[in-house]
Amino acid sequence: MTRYLLLALITALPTVAQDAPAKLRILVATGGHDFERKPFETMWNELPGIAWREAQHPDVHRLFRPDAARDYDVLVLYDMPSAISDEAKADLVALLTAGKPLVALHHSLGGYDAWPEYWAILGGHYMLAPHRLNGIDYPASTYEHDVTFPVKVVDPKHPVTKGLADFDLLDEVYGRFWVAPNSTPLLTTTEPKSSPTLGWTHRYGRSQVVYLEPGHGPTSWNNPVYRTLLVNAIHFAYDQTITR
Repeated sequence: MTRYLLLALITALPTVAQDAPAKLRILVATGGHDFERKPFETMWNELPGIAWREAQHPDVHRLFRPDAARDYDVLVLYDMPSAISDEAKADLVALLTAGKPLVALHHSLGGYDAWPEYWAILGGHYMLAPHRLNGIDYPASTYEHDVTFPVKVVDPKHPVTKGLADFDLLDEVYGRFWVAPNSTPLLTTTEPKSSPTLGWTHRYGRSQVVYLEPGHGPTSWNNPVYRTLLVNAIHFAYDQTITR
């Protein structure tokens, strides 16, 4: 093979974007709420394009610091903590203000019930007790296990729900939780035991935030539609954060 032919072949090869990681590095925060660990880990191990690790409370708070946050691309919350120090609050707010993609799942909506800024971060909140917010009184939220309910895809063209049709899901539902008016709905339901909105996108600082209410156990984790939603949510949060 001549040197010129070899050069031509090399030039014709497709180029790969140097800033696109082969796998997104995911930090999954857990703690404050029980879950079935083995099927949860199986789901994460089988998700395509994902390299994940878990951090449990209270150790996860140290990973909000700038030096530690460089070791993961997307923060996923599957926790329901109650206590957080002023230092950890400041670290999390600074992390998201600067731009760290965030995906929050299921019971993370009830985390930090005494810290309203966290509600602003997620764009919603499950009220563990009655609260007054912006001059409005909210009752405690509710939950119901093992409910089969219809899920409506609000916009099939949105990157999180792209190509998905309406579907049914067996999971735990939450009722009477607060959703910020500036959140953009992704999923809704007509199930009377549930609040109407099941998932949304939201921005906090420079960070793209996605919340998905389903995800209590294996009936969701083993569902291919749920897995697609989760992977899409992670990539959307990452793409929208690094491009802005």
